[in-house]
Amino acid sequence: MERTLAQAAAQLGLTRPKLIKLMREKGLLNDRNLPTYPSRDREFLRVKDGNWYHETAGMQYSQSTRVKQPGMRWLAVQLGLELPAIPVNDRDVA
Repeated sequence: MERTLAQAAAQLGLTRPKLIKLMREKGLLNDRNLPTYPSRDREFLRVKDGNWYHETAGMQYSQSTRVKQPGMRWLAVQLGLELPAIPVNDRDVA
């Protein structure tokens, strides 16, 4: 499961701007909010490419950072944050 920066921030108990600020300070994101070292951090972060057609401007392209599932714990460690406990699923599994 991948998360947007906003979703990752919410899970870490932060706002998206605060998460981006912390990640930039640690050198994890560049000025475009993309991973500074995409090859080194590929197990934890990835760049999502998007595009859409605009009637007057033509094709539009975007890139955004996604946090992979293993990246949540890694990000918490990198930023010195406490990762909230994962709720226990107490449903019976048959």
